[in-house]
Amino acid sequence: MRTYIGRQQAVSADDFAELALGTPVELWLGVEGESEEERAAREDAARDILADNPNFPDDLVRIAAQVIEDNPDLFDVVAFLRPAARRRAARKGVAA
Repeated sequence: MRTYIGRQQAVSADDFAELALGTPVELWLGVEGESEEERAAREDAARDILADNPNFPDDLVRIAAQVIEDNPDLFDVVAFLRPAARRRAARKGVAA
């Protein structure tokens, strides 16, 4: 069975997240090893998107909840969130 959001096929949790966001997930979560300059540029881009779309966070949560509800078999939420938790812990100097 194939799942589409609009005309785009989603085959993984990352695909669903990116299609729901309309932007790459990395824009919001960052990437491991990014420089301070890269991080600042990424955060500036994210701020611009939020300024242009003030309802974005609410819309995102609504869309994400619906996608998860409709496709629970595609999501291992713990595994999906684990990389972000590791980055936060590393920044605080704690092992995750």
